[in-house]
Amino acid sequence: MHLERLAVAHLDAVAGLEEAGQAHPWRRATLARALADDTLEVWGAWRDATLLGHAVLAWLPFEAELQAITVAPHARRQGVAGMLLAHLVTSARQGGAERLLLEVRESNAPALALYRQYGFDEDGRRRDYYPPVETRGGKREAAVLMSMSLKARAGD
Repeated sequence: MHLERLAVAHLDAVAGLEEAGQAHPWRRATLARALADDTLEVWGAWRDATLLGHAVLAWLPFEAELQAITVAPHARRQGVAGMLLAHLVTSARQGGAERLLLEVRESNAPALALYRQYGFDEDGRRRDYYPPVETRGGKREAAVLMSMSLKARAGD
């Protein structure tokens, strides 16, 4: 598996992954803008010519935000999300961000466990933030707001 920064030329692969891997996929036009936007980094995890996952990092003043990680259903629980997350944490730190922010659906236990494993802490919740997903009870869900400090600690 290898990582590659994605560009507009990868739009078909990213859109296909979104459709296969998300209950509420990003629209093709949104993906195209993200792939062309200099304030975003979109990274893909590939095995041979197959896109297994992608992640979107947005640059903000003093911070970075993980906007999405999507992994193909057949590639889940194989370390794809962890590989993408580790790369984005390093990128955000090297880019000078003080914190890395994210939000995640409260029922997404695998993602919550991954983020906690990487050192993210819960900062709060947004009630009724995510639209309903039938496989999750068909009602709106809270977003768990999380962040990770990227500042060097004494002794590092």
